[in-house]
Amino acid sequence: MNNNKFDYTQISDDCVKCGKCKPVCTIFNINQDETTSPRGFIDLLGAYKRDDLELDRNAKDIFESCFLCTNCVDVCPNDLPTDMIIEQVRSDIAKKYGIVWYKRAFFYLLRHRKLMDILASLGWVFQSCALKKDTEKKTSFLRFPVPLIKKERALTYADRRSFLNKYPENIKTTQVDENKKAQRVAIFIGCMSNYAYTQTGDGLVKILKKLNIDIFIPKKQLCCGAPAYFTGDFDTVDYLIKHNIEYFESWLEEVDAIIVPEATCSAMINQDWEHFLHDQPEWKARAAKISKKVFMATKWLEDNTDLKTLLAKSNKKFDTTVTYHDACHARKVQGVWKEPRELLKQNYAMTEMSDPNRCCGFGGVTMQSEKYHLARAAGLPKAAMIKETNAQIVSAECSACRIQVSNSLHISDVDVVFKNPIELIADALED
Repeated sequence: MNNNKFDYTQISDDCVKCGKCKPVCTIFNINQDETTSPRGFIDLLGAYKRDDLELDRNAKDIFESCFLCTNCVDVCPNDLPTDMIIEQVRSDIAKKYGIVWYKRAFFYLLRHRKLMDILASLGWVFQSCALKKDTEKKTSFLRFPVPLIKKERALTYADRRSFLNKYPENIKTTQVDENKKAQRVAIFIGCMSNYAYTQTGDGLVKILKKLNIDIFIPKKQLCCGAPAYFTGDFDTVDYLIKHNIEYFESWLEEVDAIIVPEATCSAMINQDWEHFLHDQPEWKARAAKISKKVFMATKWLEDNTDLKTLLAKSNKKFDTTVTYHDACHARKVQGVWKEPRELLKQNYAMTEMSDPNRCCGFGGVTMQSEKYHLARAAGLPKAAMIKETNAQIVSAECSACRIQVSNSLHISDVDVVFKNPIELIADALED
């Protein structure tokens, strides 16, 4: 397995040093350091390829400081894949320095669903000992100090039953027109919506039932691989991708689509699986076939059903004001931003932030653990934007954003609730 798809030197040579990437770069806006600007990353990677830069701990610290928000890719006149080459070098870093024990433990659990289920169930039983819950905001707070976690942080918590264990594998809906072939979709739920934000999956099931769409919930699905991919644990990524591909192939032709209420998961399956498998042509072709059927949930619902009409006819019109945050892996990576707004505005008052496209600062496992100070700094401006809207709810189709934005709102003392648009749409369809 050779994961060096891109030639660092070539990309470094292709960079015209125009600087358009700097004003939009999440990490550069925090520290104003040219070294950790996109063109700084590219220049250093070129030097690394030429053996002019040692991959020492200082270089490791620099390359782990990127949020992978893709803002730089969005504005680059040469479309340079800065995010992808940083993901690539993180594999070299992992090989040289290893991966810290708690990340290894987490990635091990991502490979083993049954063990994760057991630990999540145990966590639900005992979590009240360590956490004080805010059930309205789906956040919790530490009762006492815990290593690696700042006591100020707002944390999520596991639900009693995971989404995958809550429902049968097949849900047959009542068809209005017996002569019309029923649509059938599979749900890829994502780890956080499976264990913590299960109301997102609940809402998706409610919506599909209202639309008379048959539901398939693949019980053997594993993590899409994004957390390990962004950290550089490519062995885990390889395992998860290939397991999912083989499993998806066993039922792919039986569904019209695979819908995902998570921006990062759908982007990983749609784009990063093929990128990762660039040197394994057979596997890459198999991933490409699957990606043609994978869609973000709001995108597929808006384009392929009469959900908007159903919402417009609903008697539920809420006074609640919603502001929408564009997750990096939704708008910039997959071009999904109009669809959730079109659906939500049927029943909710909508207001826009000054910059809804600004990265919230989640940044992955590393940024949320040993580099939390950077995630915190990136999140506070987003919380301030949300406060300025006077909205009661902020929404995004991404659980990573939900974790980060909820924490930023808590730290900033902004009383706004975060909900996935799927939850809000489901509420509008209730009788």
